[in-house]
Formats: sequence, structure tokens, C-alpha cells
Amino acid sequence: MRPGDVDDEGAYARAGGRLPIDPVPDPGLGATAEALPPEAEPRRRTRYGRVLVRALPVLLIVVAVLYDIFTPRYFTAGPLYTAAPLVAAAVYSRRGTALTSAAVVAAVVGLQLSKDVIHYVDSLTELITITTVAALAVLVNAFVRRAGERLVSVREIAEAAQRAVLPEPAERIGGFEIAACYEAAQADAFIGGDLYAVQDSPRGIRLIVGDVRGKGMGAVAAVAVVIGAFREAAEQEATLEAVAQRLERALAREGTRRDGLDAFEGFTTAVLAELPHGDGVVRVLNRGHPPPLLLYADGTLRLLPARESALPLGMGELGVWPDRAEEAPFPGGATLLLYTDGLSEARDGRGEFYDPHERLAGCVFRHPEDLLGTLAEDVRRHSGGGMADDMALLAVRRP
Repeated sequence: MRPGDVDDEGAYARAGGRLPIDPVPDPGLGATAEALPPEAEPRRRTRYGRVLVRALPVLLIVVAVLYDIFTPRYFTAGPLYTAAPLVAAAVYSRRGTALTSAAVVAAVVGLQLSKDVIHYVDSLTELITITTVAALAVLVNAFVRRAGERLVSVREIAEAAQRAVLPEPAERIGGFEIAACYEAAQADAFIGGDLYAVQDSPRGIRLIVGDVRGKGMGAVAAVAVVIGAFREAAEQEATLEAVAQRLERALAREGTRRDGLDAFEGFTTAVLAELPHGDGVVRVLNRGHPPPLLLYADGTLRLLPARESALPLGMGELGVWPDRAEEAPFPGGATLLLYTDGLSEARDGRGEFYDPHERLAGCVFRHPEDLLGTLAEDVRRHSGGGMADDMALLAVRRP
């Protein structure tokens, strides 16, 4: 703790590790009095919807049987009988679909026999139609299941490939505690256009957090280029400025291989940081990226903005600005937080941006993973559970 600062850690621990903006439960009512987050209601509705869909085939059969029992012979529930196995094919297993189809055929046959109408032409036509649809439903279910299995396999391969591009850093490197978090805005994606990397070097721990222009697989390819160039440069170059220039040249080479708009407008915003071994300082070089935050052990925060603006990486042809790494104290117990604009530009229902500086003020976290977990949950709550942009978080704590 620095002289003159107040120790808020005890109060924060007693508060259960909540952010200042989180609802506080009534002491007389217990934790159940805490308000549900905004995304809880949509999740509950989704769960009820899934239960209803799975019960729909049974409900269709029951309604069809009751309709046939309480209406004259000339009224038929044939459409309901045919719908039941088709719905089951989409939501049930192969066995469940077969049992549903058998139940439908058995119900139709039983009702026609009980009414002594099975020998009529219209009744036989209805029975043949329902039996045919029931058999087709079993075949459709088998096709859907095989397609689902192939999709799962493809997703597992894609996850492995994407994790190879953006691996999780070790929890401890060079004496520093490290945690990373990534949330892709694109559904079913594991990484997108944001990136982070940590590299130990003879000159200290070097970090990068960046945001590649664009989305999809093109952005993932650019992420691979940036991370590969960073790891090599961080190991070999003597300064952060030299590392940034290596990244600039790597992106320029990548631009020559691209066609269309990306060949002219491909760029990457990035912030690079260096934590020298044994020195209580951090050096930061910013190329058009949101500024890092420094969280001290007593809960105070410091923003580390660049004194001079610089273009993002990959835009060197527009002008040359000399890179200058800026130095700041990094005492024991402090945590350095690097993030992408998916955090700072997350909006709530009123269109207000998420402000990590304001939301984290006065908070104390003992471990980097606690900070990232709380921060990710809070920004999801702020944005209503959906992310409009990818978000990458990297936290490093000096013990």
C-alpha cells in the first residue's frame, strides 16, 4: 500500500467480491434477494421453449386422439398425426422418433378399428399417408443425426485449430501471474479478429493485445500473422520499438498477398507492453489501441494513455511516426489490464458505453483470473448478454 491510501480490501472481501454497480442483497433476506441479471429472463424463456418443443410430438398425438374420439367420422386429425413424427425427427433420437412414429400409426389403426371405419377408402388413404410420413420421419432423423455428428467433428477440429492460433498463456511466467479471456461475437466461434500473446524474453515479459480489422477467417489469418511475428520479434529484438517495426513489416508483407479491400485497408490496432525482470516498471507502446489500466493493490486505478498518437500497425504507408515506449511504475500487488474495444465499446440498452475505469474503481482482486471473470460477467450484464464485437482481455499481476 502506498502512503496515504486507504485499504479497501477488507470491505471488498466482505462485499463478496462484487463490483460497485452490482446489486447488494438485503442482509435480512439473504442472497436470494439479489436481483436477477438482465440476461436471466431470456435464458429462462429459452429453457421453457426447449421443453415445449420436446413435448410437442406427444401433445400433437394426444390432441389428435381426443379430436378423433369426440368428433364424427367425417372429421379427421390427419394433419396432426403427420406432424408429430416430423417434429420428433428434428428433436428426438432415432429411437424416440421410431417410437413416436409407431405410436402415431397404432393410434390411427386403433381409432379406425374402434369406429369400424378402417375398410373405407378415405380411412385407408389416411392410414397409408400417415404410415408413409412416419417411415420418412425415421429416415430424416437418421440423416439429421449423421449431419449433426459431422458438424460436431468439424467444430472440434475448428476449435483445435483456433486454439493453436490463440493458445491460453501459462498461469505464471517469469514470476508474474497471468490470465487471459476471449469472447468472440460471432456465434459458434472461439476466436475472431482480436488477439493476445505473452512471450518471455531475455529483456523481460513482453505482451501484446490487438484488434485486427475485419471478421471471420480472414481476420483469423491476420491474427496468426501478427502473433507469429510478435513471438519471434519479442524474443530477438532489444526494444519494444523494434518489435513494433517488425510487426509493421510482417503486416506489409501480408498485405501484398491479399486481394480487394484488405490489400489497402488492412490494419491492426495494438498495445505492446514490457515487464523487465526485477524492475518494478512497465513499458507501454500504443498503436491506436485503447489504453491499458493499472490496478493497484489498494483499489486505485491509473489509466496509461499514450502521450503521442500513433497509427495502427499496417498503416505505415500513410506516414512515419517514431515509436516511443512510455514507462510507468508497476509495484508489487499491482495488476496490468490490457483489453480490446469489445470491452470499452460495449453498449447497454440506452446506448451507453461500458467504462472499465469507472466500473473497476475501488475494486481489489487477489488474482488476475478473478479480475477477468468478474469483468467479463459485468460487461455481459451491461450489454444484456450479447456482444456486438469480439473481446480480448489480458491481465498480469506482479506478486
